[in-house]
Amino acid sequence: MEQVYWVIFGALAFIVAGLVLTQAKEGGLVSGAGSQLQAFFALRNNYVFVYALMMAGDWLQGPYVYALYQHYGYDVKDIGRLFIAGFGSSMIFGTVVGSLADKHGRKKAALLYVVLYAASCATKHSPDYGVLMIGRLLGGIATSLLFSAFESWLVAEHFSRGFDEKWLGDTFSKAVFVGNGLMAILAGLVASYLVDSLKMGPVAPFDAAIVVLLAGGVVIYASWPENYGDHAHAAEGVVDVLRRQFAVAAGAIIGDQRIALLGAMQSLFEASMYTFVFLWTPALAPAGERIYHGMIFACFMTASMAGSSLSGILMKRYKVESYMKYVFGLSALTLAVPFLFHVSIAEQTSSDSHRRSLQAAELAAGKEVVHGISLQGQMQLVAFCVFEVLVGVFWPSMMTLRARFIPEETRSTIINVFRIPLNFFVCVVLYNVHLFPLSSMFALCATFLAIACVLQIRLERLIRAGPPAGAAPVKATPAEEDHPLLAGTAEKA
Repeated sequence: MEQVYWVIFGALAFIVAGLVLTQAKEGGLVSGAGSQLQAFFALRNNYVFVYALMMAGDWLQGPYVYALYQHYGYDVKDIGRLFIAGFGSSMIFGTVVGSLADKHGRKKAALLYVVLYAASCATKHSPDYGVLMIGRLLGGIATSLLFSAFESWLVAEHFSRGFDEKWLGDTFSKAVFVGNGLMAILAGLVASYLVDSLKMGPVAPFDAAIVVLLAGGVVIYASWPENYGDHAHAAEGVVDVLRRQFAVAAGAIIGDQRIALLGAMQSLFEASMYTFVFLWTPALAPAGERIYHGMIFACFMTASMAGSSLSGILMKRYKVESYMKYVFGLSALTLAVPFLFHVSIAEQTSSDSHRRSLQAAELAAGKEVVHGISLQGQMQLVAFCVFEVLVGVFWPSMMTLRARFIPEETRSTIINVFRIPLNFFVCVVLYNVHLFPLSSMFALCATFLAIACVLQIRLERLIRAGPPAGAAPVKATPAEEDHPLLAGTAEKA
């Protein structure tokens, strides 16, 4: 394996260790003593443990979804339809099901996620295309629940127990560090061990995911109390509930520009992030170079861990809205790197022809045919790792902002509404990815992130100006409580 991977991985691991030590020295976001602090730690540790299991169930599948479909003999076009079905299901059915969590309970929605995702994994045992399609539909619904019901349950439970608002950032930061970083690396290793070492086949990671998901479901059932967003209108039917929930959510988004800006920024960032997931492989190996996907994945996840650790430090020192514009701006620069290198499918086609000619000549000369990652690829890999650091900062920071501004009674509904445009965009990208140069796709992602940066600047100004008439007041951030001069003209809860 080329040394560049180990150098990048080692540097990232060193950064993670340094950030963790810095957090420990500074004491983190949580301070105080007494029974309330112990109660908070109990809630935080329970949530982080459950979230880690739920994310492990998701990460175990990731490396082998595409490989499993290929194993069953499906081509790129068929596989593309399956992926589109998953995102389309999340956009349509997932939005509806996720929105019902506010009315019927977030704990029930979390358990429904376990059931649906486990069922989706079970469908992978069948090579039938129709059964696999059903699995993708179930997985799309489950994904919407994963990114709305769990967060909504935590926020409601946190405030109902009277905990300090600033402590919420500590829970989100640790959940992302463990769930999106550490568990991703461990899940990748376990999945690889099951498939490559034990020779259990590409379905084995999905069976392991079922076990992990069910274990998490048992913890949820036994330890989570139920909470709701909407306690009124108990006698309403499902259709009436959905109609009212979406009407209230639309009113909140239209009536409070801060919520609308949050939704737009979330959609723009996540759409770019999911598009990046599909495009990084051809960007790093445009001429068919040999790249080590497992090692690159480990680098990405370590970078994400660095970002989540960094977010805890940033939230302690600064207001979230003050540094997020830099997160979006730097993200735009990192995803603009492939565009600057002019990576395109057309160029890849011509380079493939040139590469085959060189390979034929080298083969005739008895030389090595397969080349490693190019210098251009190495520079892009560094840029992509920086982007993953920023992804790690984005998640806990955006969750903290949503907790401050999104109304409790329609929290799950609004979060799922935010996911509609991003799912739509990803579906469009998947359907048309073969029509556009890779450089153009990365340029579009960079543009989206630049727009998010501008929107974040607008949000920061709105927060400084105070809440609009009829809107909820801005809750104090950690930086404002520790340094009142930072608060400016923003109102405090």
